[in-house]
Amino acid sequence: MKKTKTFLVDILFFIAGSLIFAVSVNMFTSPSQIAPGGMTGLGTAVNFISGGKIPIGLCVIVLNIPFFIWAFVEIGAKFLIKTTIGMLMTSVAIDLTAGWIPAYHGDMLLVIVFGGILMGFGLSLVFLRGATTGGTDLIATLMVRRLPHLSMGRLMMCFDLVVVAISAVLFRSFESAMYSIIVIFLCSKVIDAVLYGFNGSNGKMLFIISPRNDEISERILNEVERGITELQSRGGYSKKDGTVLLCAVQRQEVHHVYGIIYGTDPDAFVIVGEAGEIRGEGFYHSMDHGKPAPKPARRLSKKK
Repeated sequence: MKKTKTFLVDILFFIAGSLIFAVSVNMFTSPSQIAPGGMTGLGTAVNFISGGKIPIGLCVIVLNIPFFIWAFVEIGAKFLIKTTIGMLMTSVAIDLTAGWIPAYHGDMLLVIVFGGILMGFGLSLVFLRGATTGGTDLIATLMVRRLPHLSMGRLMMCFDLVVVAISAVLFRSFESAMYSIIVIFLCSKVIDAVLYGFNGSNGKMLFIISPRNDEISERILNEVERGITELQSRGGYSKKDGTVLLCAVQRQEVHHVYGIIYGTDPDAFVIVGEAGEIRGEGFYHSMDHGKPAPKPARRLSKKK
């Protein structure tokens, strides 16, 4: 029942994020010849030079194939299932709504502001449920696993600049490239704000109570690479001694931790609270002027 509920919530987030993303592309960026980075940016450019004969969404799907192969090798099929759904839903949403969403040809300032904000918010809804839409955001997700001290939004912005350079040549417009950079910048800021919060040092604090705490702890250490603190406890009613797991994570990691907890023990008791500021190993050091600290070294499972 819980898995069905989680899956339905995932789908609702994917649908909402896909539609918001489609509005950004079809109403603002594509009509103004702005390549918003990623495969969508390349798809927009290809759609333009083909005279609209090649749909943006279809082009995105084709261009994503090699990156999906990389993700399958690097992460595995489980992660790729959600990402495939996210990519297909956003691509289909772009093509299906292309004839329904009116194009805005007004003030370019409004185009880049609303295009960037809506795009970032739409992508964030997909990212919050543990998936990506493919392309540069998929690459960023893969890179974050190796460089956890870098934010997803910043990595995406770097990769997207390469796409902007390519699209500028295809559009034959340097001005269009400059607009694209602003859209990408706004998009990345919205993504960071939604996923990490406006303060990069805040996050979520989880207290986990389960008879299978050892398994849960090991999985969080290995799969999320976050530290776990075991607190000695005593049940007020049962009078039995036990442990409570304390784990601090970033906002975008909460959904992953949920999956680990309830995948191990569907009846686990979990308390989730806001952590206004987290500093230390894996987060931010107070002496580093806000620079993110690396995560602790990956702990390998002792099980054979």
